[in-house]
Amino acid sequence: MKKYFIYGIIFLLLGLVGFAFGYFAKSITPDNSNNDNNSNFSIEDKTMISLPKPNKDGSVSLEEALSLRRSVRQYSETPLTLEDISQLLWSAQGVTDERGFRTAPSAGATFPLEMYFVVNHSEDLDKGIYHYYPDSHSIYLVREGDFGSDVQSACMGQSSVGDASVIFIFGAVFERTMDRYGERGKRYVYNEIGHASQNLHLQAAALDLGTVVIGAYSDEEIEKILNLGQDVNVLYVMPVGKISL
Repeated sequence: MKKYFIYGIIFLLLGLVGFAFGYFAKSITPDNSNNDNNSNFSIEDKTMISLPKPNKDGSVSLEEALSLRRSVRQYSETPLTLEDISQLLWSAQGVTDERGFRTAPSAGATFPLEMYFVVNHSEDLDKGIYHYYPDSHSIYLVREGDFGSDVQSACMGQSSVGDASVIFIFGAVFERTMDRYGERGKRYVYNEIGHASQNLHLQAAALDLGTVVIGAYSDEEIEKILNLGQDVNVLYVMPVGKISL
């Protein structure tokens, strides 16, 4: 009898260990089921534009990029290439391994951030609003047209926004993180936008591009221009262009 009692205790402990391991694994494994970018139709219905593979062996060291990082508000009219845009998007939210983890840390791998960009001047892309899909490293043309002046107006008329070749816009779906962490999750989203925007800033410096973080804008106007709906909230605007000499 005593022997069976001991066996029972052992099986119970093994069960608890297995449960704990499964819970821990779930907590650190990315859940991509809700990251189809909050569209009204599935990704299969979209005409995606594949981006060039990002360069993971650049000639500028991290230390040099850190020393070069500055807020730059004046840009030349030189258009950005698709390679430039690809590299910048990947630096902020690119996938870095087969498990789906990204260049910026995300609380519980909930990935609340959504990246959009507005093209003013590009060698390879038409003017318009685009949405980035990290899992496939591709983009989708949301709206075709010249929206640079509209975004500049929404950013209190700041000239750097209108002069930029590309305007990167960070949005967030707070519920993705708050569903797991409650009210505390809101803070985690703000932490994450700092990680991602600094990545983009450093990548711009490494590419000899200028950028500046814009926090002064009308949330409602930006979200209306991008047609974001109620789920996505705009958190940051970063105009990028070739540095004007």
